[in-house]
Amino acid sequence: MRLSDLHTGQRGTIVEVRGHGGFRKRLVEMGFIRGTVVEVILDAPLKDPVKYRLFDYEVSLRRAEAELIEVKIDVEDIAAASSSHSPLDETCQARDGREGRPYEAGSTRNCDAATARPYEAGGAICLVGNPNCGKTSLFNNACGGHERVGNYAGVTVDAKVGHLTHAGHALTLVDLPGTYSLTAYSPEELYVRKYIVEQMPAVIVNVIDASNLERNLYLTTQLIDMDVPMVIALNMYDELQESPHSLDIDQLSRLLGIPIIPTVGRTGEGINELLDTVIATYEGHEPRSRHIHVNHGQLLEQCIERIDSLIRQNPEPHFNYSARLLAIKTLEGDKQIAEVVGRFPNAEAIRQAADECQKRVQKELNDNCENALTDAKYAFIDGALRECFVRRGTYTRRLTQAIDSIVTHPLLGYPIFLVLMYLMFFCTFHIGQYPMDWIDALVGWIGELVSTYMPDGPLKDLIVDGIIAGVGGVIVFLPNIMILYLFISWMEDSGYMARTAFIMDKIMHRMGLHGKSFIPMIMGFGCNIPAIMSTRTIEDRKSRLITMLILPLMSCSARLPVYIIIIAAFFPKHAATVMLALYVLGILLSVLMAKLLSRFVIKGESTPFVMELPPYRLPSTKSVVRHTWEKGRQYLQKMGTTI
Repeated sequence: MRLSDLHTGQRGTIVEVRGHGGFRKRLVEMGFIRGTVVEVILDAPLKDPVKYRLFDYEVSLRRAEAELIEVKIDVEDIAAASSSHSPLDETCQARDGREGRPYEAGSTRNCDAATARPYEAGGAICLVGNPNCGKTSLFNNACGGHERVGNYAGVTVDAKVGHLTHAGHALTLVDLPGTYSLTAYSPEELYVRKYIVEQMPAVIVNVIDASNLERNLYLTTQLIDMDVPMVIALNMYDELQESPHSLDIDQLSRLLGIPIIPTVGRTGEGINELLDTVIATYEGHEPRSRHIHVNHGQLLEQCIERIDSLIRQNPEPHFNYSARLLAIKTLEGDKQIAEVVGRFPNAEAIRQAADECQKRVQKELNDNCENALTDAKYAFIDGALRECFVRRGTYTRRLTQAIDSIVTHPLLGYPIFLVLMYLMFFCTFHIGQYPMDWIDALVGWIGELVSTYMPDGPLKDLIVDGIIAGVGGVIVFLPNIMILYLFISWMEDSGYMARTAFIMDKIMHRMGLHGKSFIPMIMGFGCNIPAIMSTRTIEDRKSRLITMLILPLMSCSARLPVYIIIIAAFFPKHAATVMLALYVLGILLSVLMAKLLSRFVIKGESTPFVMELPPYRLPSTKSVVRHTWEKGRQYLQKMGTTI
């Protein structure tokens, strides 16, 4: 049966994932692989999309996409899955072939001088990890960087650089975009892979969510293939400690050949130890660091070794790629890697060998190389965790379930959203009115003071009527903007903003947009510029372009002064209601334009709705205040220059 046929509360074991291209690749990256147990949690208010749970995290899919996933309902399989890891198909277990031997997590290989990646003096330390793993919070606590932290995928859309001094070492920290893998599915994935290859960072800090090990470690296996010096930050470790599960960190570190440091990015716990380990790894003094090969099974390893040996016939360092990574990506049919390999003198021999290997894998495993390699990586993760991770039942986030039962309720979901919007605007005007009056009085007092003591003339007119009155007429609206951003920041950091995408996807889809388009549209209420930048998290080009084009219809904070003047002059007794009407009008116009653009101007297929729904977390006061102040500071800078 199909996953879309399951009802709320039912569970099924994945048998096959149909579809092709980026859709299937993203599903696999998110953990939708053969043998994984999936549970239906709830429907969106309009019955589409649907929220599912696999492993220990939640993800949403449209019903049309869930129809492409075949599942089976087996009571024994489900019972077994609830007490251990998801059973994987025996052909994907990648055992070493020796009878009675347990699964080997990896094979060790000594790095010789020819294949070792050189450390560059003063090289950067890069943070790499899945969205929602707390990577940017870790970055902010480590170097005090004033970066945006949002509890939904894709907030970090570019590399952020910070500097710090630790134990006498001047370190450069780079926060790379959140990514689920290093494939060619999205701009973020390509950007991260390209940055690592071209910049050759001194150490990679792989930040993984301790409460969602299976999916996060998939990216780790790909980083291992890149043959880069690495340290794992086991972030959100407090959530793992609160769960009934237990993890032997030392054993996992030995199996992966990577030092693992527990951290809590929100509070800064473990950051000093992490930096100590990074420095030791950089200097080559970390005893836990060793290079392993992810064991993909006998057949796949033979194919990898065959192509690897052909690649190594070319001069090092293979355009900064490791030979093994090039071999694996060549088998997967990665287009960007094909361009790199195409520049080798023996490119034709490599291509022929890859074709033969792909046909052999298809014949013997009845699957293509890309799927077989992905299954093998998950089997590697499963085998490693079986030796060091004890799962006791299912970790249920009761608070998240309780809140979602209300904010995504078929009847209550939309009214709650409208109430929160109205509350945001009400506080923006009524609470913000008091500091506005204070600032207005202060500006007036300064103007009168200067006017009293300065002699009449053009200079006095310039200072009093131009500079003081002009700047004062803009700075008076700073409290409104600060309050508005305070609300938006809180909704983003708490995880509620991701739910707005979940409940709005069906409406967005009818407009020709993606549910993720709603997040930039909401951000557009604060400022169109970061909202347009955030559209890079929308994988589909059509949805991304349409969202960018309609975002100027969102009433951003720059229009607040105009709105306030008009409302104060004509509707002083109904300020909040009229303000809400102005915002609603912008939304309705954006809906109309999106529909027209989707139908007549920008054509193409819509992208799948595959989005993680992170658990609700209490926003950090420091993070919310920092973000609010940063936006206020940017406004003041613009006011003092352009305006």
